[in-house]
Amino acid sequence: MADDLYSLHGKNAVVTGAGAGIGRAIALAFARAGANVACVDLDGSTAEATRREVVQTGRRATAVTCDVGSEDEVAAATRKVLDAFKAVHILVNGAAGHDPNGTVLDLSLTDWNRVMAVNIGGAFLMSRALLPAMIAAGGGSIIHIASQLGSVAAPARAAYCTSKGALIQLAKAMATDHAAQNVRVNTLSPGAVETDRLVKRFGDMETARRISGPKHLVGRLGQPDEIAAAAVFLASDASSFMTGADLLIDGGYNAT
Repeated sequence: MADDLYSLHGKNAVVTGAGAGIGRAIALAFARAGANVACVDLDGSTAEATRREVVQTGRRATAVTCDVGSEDEVAAATRKVLDAFKAVHILVNGAAGHDPNGTVLDLSLTDWNRVMAVNIGGAFLMSRALLPAMIAAGGGSIIHIASQLGSVAAPARAAYCTSKGALIQLAKAMATDHAAQNVRVNTLSPGAVETDRLVKRFGDMETARRISGPKHLVGRLGQPDEIAAAAVFLASDASSFMTGADLLIDGGYNAT
């Protein structure tokens, strides 16, 4: 009976940023839990690669190429998703660009606007586009992928910290607005996780492990599957009494 709480059988999920890293891990974890998955990514080839992996689990899947910061592309992606699945029960807003390091003195307005357009604007646009279908299906779960840096700061991460903090507040506002429609909205905040984003930031994974790992109480970086397991929890009936909350899966980063 307890296992049934984590089942996603009969559910259709949309995951943005599904082509790699945490998004890919979430898409595959959802499929293993029984969900059909729309794999949305800016890179259509990686979205298709994840789609193929989902299909290998026995679930249905579609790959969708989309810049979530574009209103027109989100509208087109939504049409493709609803053509494939008719109903949507789960939305994970995980797409995020490779934000540049910098204080507010260092960042150009173009850099700032692009981070906001993808990280927070994408969550807004995808949520606005898919909420009507979710409500029509009887409700569901929306998960914004935030960060431990949405509640604490780090040097030279002004744009990233701002965008992730905004996601936490957006989830609370949406939870308030849509609870009566049986839509739960939460954020999932990972610590540093071993993905290509860390390689881009540190140059290689060994450097990332050496510098960032000790900042977590468990003494290491997280793994994408560890974040994906938490996403299954938030998407499933196991978290049915949870909305407007931020779930930290950060290895103790925020405890000190």
